[in-house]
Amino acid sequence: MPPMRLRFDEAKATQAAALVLKLRGGQMHYVKLIKILYLVDREALRRWGIPVTTDHHASMDNGPIVSKILDLITEENPKPVWSRYISPPLGDYEVKLLSNDVPNDRLSRAEEKLIDDVYKEYGHKNRWEIIAYMHKLPEWRNPHGTSIPIHYRQILQALGHGEDEIKAILRELRALTVAEEILHPA
Repeated sequence: MPPMRLRFDEAKATQAAALVLKLRGGQMHYVKLIKILYLVDREALRRWGIPVTTDHHASMDNGPIVSKILDLITEENPKPVWSRYISPPLGDYEVKLLSNDVPNDRLSRAEEKLIDDVYKEYGHKNRWEIIAYMHKLPEWRNPHGTSIPIHYRQILQALGHGEDEIKAILRELRALTVAEEILHPA
């Protein structure tokens, strides 16, 4: 069976990123942002078996990342929801909130609390400390200048979930994907 991937929800990912930026005072180096969002998804998978951002994950030279969010940050013509609330990288590679009125209707209170918890644990670290930590995560593989997908199974295994639990989580994620495709065809 092919690896499980949720449909990317740009609005939800934008709201999660905006909340991290708010916690940081509205601005942060984009590498640190994508690392913290990866850690948010990882912790959500540990707690609930479902990521917050709905992003795809990958190993890159500086550790695991949320790949669609990285694309939103680095694209010359970013998607409309993202670009309405979050700036492109500035001269110092920092992104900033463009508005304090970012909706949060796509995030549950539990997800907002999880983002806050992860930020409290890692937000005080600089991006180099976070990169060093992420190089120690068991699901990270050195891509030697390229990118290697990280699948939910790999993250769940690295978090210590048993095979039966992993299979059950992946079945639930597949069911969510099917429901999303039925309710919102591409």
